[in-house]
Amino acid sequence: MCDVSYLRLCYMAMLGLGLTACQPKVETATPPRPVWVMTVGEQATAIAPRYTGEVTSRYASSIGFRVTGKIIRREVNVGELVKKGQAIAQLDVTDSRLNTDAALADLHAAQANLSLAKAELGRRQQLFQQQFISTSALDSYDTQVKTAQARLQQAQAQVQLNQRQGAYTQLVADRTGVIGMIQAEPGQVVAAGQTIAQIYDMQALEVHIAVPETAISTIKVGKSASIQLGDHGPRYPGEVREIAPVANTHTHAFDVRVRVRDADTQLKLGMTAYVAWQVPTAPQMRVPSTAVTRHGAQPAVWVIDAKHIAHLRPITTGPLTEAGIEVRAGLQAGEQIATIGIHTLHEGEQVQAVQPPAEMLR
Repeated sequence: MCDVSYLRLCYMAMLGLGLTACQPKVETATPPRPVWVMTVGEQATAIAPRYTGEVTSRYASSIGFRVTGKIIRREVNVGELVKKGQAIAQLDVTDSRLNTDAALADLHAAQANLSLAKAELGRRQQLFQQQFISTSALDSYDTQVKTAQARLQQAQAQVQLNQRQGAYTQLVADRTGVIGMIQAEPGQVVAAGQTIAQIYDMQALEVHIAVPETAISTIKVGKSASIQLGDHGPRYPGEVREIAPVANTHTHAFDVRVRVRDADTQLKLGMTAYVAWQVPTAPQMRVPSTAVTRHGAQPAVWVIDAKHIAHLRPITTGPLTEAGIEVRAGLQAGEQIATIGIHTLHEGEQVQAVQPPAEMLR
């Protein structure tokens, strides 16, 4: 005989199960999927080509002595700032002085010969007036005077030349600038015209770059440019000063010189500098690469309409750049498209539009 308490418990359990089974099931609505979106718009993009160049000086002088001689003194060193007319080096002046003394001696001799020729011509003229000599004899003495005068002029010119050459024994700076190279040591014998020093004008700095033939038509003399030292160095305004009319035979690029404005002491000769300028283009429509998917064999994007419904739309694309993918057809300015999470969307799906941070669209 079953226990009454046990039967009562069984009855109550069955009753509870029956009541539970009779209650209706409550379904929870799925919230819209969050999707990051952006508003499409046209903008005028700009291509900023950057060319690597070297800092140089527009004016660089290679100077040397104009006479042969032995160096006895050097006045400056590499890296020093010199002013125009400042002494650089000095030659031994002994030979120059001897040449000048010899020329002066020849000058005195020529003066004496001329005086003698004139005196002799005066006496012959008196004899000619008394008809003691012929005309031809008088003409010969007149010729001697003219010859003596020519020799005197020659001697005077030689004296002036030797005096000028004496001044050439001192080498002076022809411009204000920095000594970039000097090859002059006391005791060294140098030839006339041999390069002794190089002077660079630091007030006229420029950057020498090579521009390919595909881009040379985009620049012209006077075009503004931006110059930067290294990847993180200071920036300077610049201006295109010179464009070579013929391409370099080795690089097949055009040599371009860009003048540096507002140069300071941070600019050193031989430094690497980057030159860039803005080249505006026609307005273009670009979207992030993360927004583009495929619809069969054609690129497509998910367009979010005003009711936040997703629709897949084929588009025509252009080249891919750092700014994104160019859209040439299929979209209108002002439309919203999904940018991230596009591979989980379905046609006609309700979404929740979320504006992502700007850096996430790059």
